[in-house]
Amino acid sequence: MIVTRSWLSEFIDLSGVSDETLYETFNAIGLEVDSLEKITIPEKVVIGKVLSCEKHPDADKLNVCQVDVGTGIRQIVCGAANVVDAEYVAVATIGAVLPGDFKIKHAKLRGVESDGMICAASEIGLPEMGKGIMLLDESIGELEVGRELNSYEKVADTVIELELTANRGDCLSIYGVARDLSAALNLEMKPFEYRQAERMKLGIARKAELHTQGNIEADLRYKLALIEESKNHFLVKLRLAFVKIEPQNELLDLLAYTTHTTGVILRMYDCRASCQEESEKIAIKVAEEKPGVISVFINDKEVGIVGVEQVETTKPQLSHGEMLIEASYINPDVLSEAVWKEKLKTDDLYYKTSRGSNPDLHFGLSYLAMLLEKSTEINCYEGSLNVEVEREEEKVLVDTKEISSIIGMEIEPGRIVTVLQKLGFSVTVMNEHQLAVSVPLFRHDIKHIQDIAEEIVRIIGINNIPAKPLCFTEKMRLNGVSDRYKAKKIYRHRAVASGFYESVSYLFSEAALLKKYGFETTEESLALANPIAEELNMLRSTLLLNMLQAVKRNVSYSKKAIALFEIGAVFNAQREQDERMAFVMSGQVDRESVHNAGKPQTVDFGTFVQKLGAVIGAFTLEPCSTTNALIHPYQSANIVIDGKVCGILSKLHPVVQEEYGLPVTFFAEIDFDALLPKHKNANPISKFQGVYKDLSVVIDANRNYYEVAKVIEGVENLMLKDYYPVDIYQDEKLGDKKSLTIRLFIQSMEKTLEDSMIEEVTSEVLDALKVTFGAELR
Repeated sequence: MIVTRSWLSEFIDLSGVSDETLYETFNAIGLEVDSLEKITIPEKVVIGKVLSCEKHPDADKLNVCQVDVGTGIRQIVCGAANVVDAEYVAVATIGAVLPGDFKIKHAKLRGVESDGMICAASEIGLPEMGKGIMLLDESIGELEVGRELNSYEKVADTVIELELTANRGDCLSIYGVARDLSAALNLEMKPFEYRQAERMKLGIARKAELHTQGNIEADLRYKLALIEESKNHFLVKLRLAFVKIEPQNELLDLLAYTTHTTGVILRMYDCRASCQEESEKIAIKVAEEKPGVISVFINDKEVGIVGVEQVETTKPQLSHGEMLIEASYINPDVLSEAVWKEKLKTDDLYYKTSRGSNPDLHFGLSYLAMLLEKSTEINCYEGSLNVEVEREEEKVLVDTKEISSIIGMEIEPGRIVTVLQKLGFSVTVMNEHQLAVSVPLFRHDIKHIQDIAEEIVRIIGINNIPAKPLCFTEKMRLNGVSDRYKAKKIYRHRAVASGFYESVSYLFSEAALLKKYGFETTEESLALANPIAEELNMLRSTLLLNMLQAVKRNVSYSKKAIALFEIGAVFNAQREQDERMAFVMSGQVDRESVHNAGKPQTVDFGTFVQKLGAVIGAFTLEPCSTTNALIHPYQSANIVIDGKVCGILSKLHPVVQEEYGLPVTFFAEIDFDALLPKHKNANPISKFQGVYKDLSVVIDANRNYYEVAKVIEGVENLMLKDYYPVDIYQDEKLGDKKSLTIRLFIQSMEKTLEDSMIEEVTSEVLDALKVTFGAELR
């Protein structure tokens, strides 16, 4: 992006700001200066007024001019063709030294005396401005004959080239750069005020009509103007040369100048290219061809795509006629995606549109009208034809304390508000420390409070932030997700420490196997439309089938001790997701070693339960209530944690064991939610010694310990702290009875136990068993 000092001065007063300060400020606010050049016109190059111009008597291509240079009238021979149209020119007088060490001396050209040289732009250090000499006018200021050209600030300007990051489309205009400078230098922006002189009372609706089709995601404003022969001022040509915009014709140059100044995307359509007759009404149609692709038609002829390109033949070819002027704004993200997806051809304006143009269309049209009025006769139809999109500005809730924390220094809330307002943000003060910031459309890159903090840092200046030791602080972000992750990590470590290896399998299983072994399958309407393989054509409802496949593969590799676990997702018939943890032990409990004399024990129910307890902690077992073909009818149980059934534990059914070709195998599958750690209140610990008391009773042989434990649990005596079975005995003498020995742990919170207290607890337990099971003391 190229700007000049005098151009910026149209919107901000830089009279007290040096070029060095500008250089430092631009770099400080993130608009890195790639180059800064102070244009200096050589001394003794002055404003001259051409009084007469006659053909050279002895050269067809030379003219003899009488030029007033302030100190007198000089005769100068000039070879430029356009000198015949000149009034005010730049004259290098005798003694001037031009670039290239070219010294101006008295000369005689083809026999005619010449005292000086009428200069072209490139001859005095200005950029090339086309063929011929410079034709000056009062666009650079009041022209005073004899005044040195170097004293005109708009000519002897400072040209600054800025390197912009991809997100700073708002600074692709003189106005946008001036807005950043106003915030950084704490200067007020100059208001732009222009009211076009009313020359035509006819409304635009009499001559043109606008129709829309589809979802138009662009703001558009159309003006219709009748333009007479135009001629651009010298300053427009000079500044376009400064910013390296190639000249085309007067009207297109004015459009380019206005867009570079205001940031508003402007196009001009020559109505003669679309209307067969001057009296024909102009029908404008704006239609959405594809998402983000908005085509413009004039009298059913496509003339361009908003923000992307314009049909070349519809551009003004002459400097006069009836012209339709279009100002547009479209969301750059929407536009860029559409252009990339549809591979559309783009023109030069697309670069500015895709980076984020100025949405203030009225500003752009008013500035263009001002230029047109200065350079030509223009008659505009009253009013405009508009397409407006209802947009909600992005809102960012800003905590000023958090801003200060991010930046690393205390920033007053008032300073934050001032900076944001100067940058074009709307700010609503909610309370002492909170602000509601509305992000303007030209800053579509601002999304979060971190982006706001970056804007504050830019303007305050990173060099003004005092150096401090790094202090990393972060909000407390622990939640249910992090708790779940931590729990998984803990259970994985426990499982590995207990001799299990982790198994990881697909979320899919074979539908035929799920049905064969009695597991739930997904409803047909929710089945996988494109399974990755025939054997993986259904979302799994259990982890066990995949794990049995893994055990089978290990057996085929001659593994004799196989212990696996997996934590993974399962799905019900409605494809609702749940998470479970499963265990499988198959074959030997351990490997062959000297400790087991090469004959390790085969896994059994008790060993598997013990291993499982080492991983998931305390649990109880009750008769199995789940039915599927994997469960052994006699060696299976529900897993109960905190009084709720949360899984199953079983030996693998012999039929399934044979089908898979496995040794003795046990498995368990548990709802992982039941394993998540829960908050527990601390209980007081007694300082008095407790005792263990064994109670042996004879009960019905068909009664299991689970039923006995339920009864003991109902004994409401606070001194009974714990109980568990230690012996079961049966023989012929007991008949259909069995002897069950239960060890009771008894402890008082108030005093040392006495025999009567121990007997009290024991009697209550015995009485409960007698009432429920008819138990007898052995």
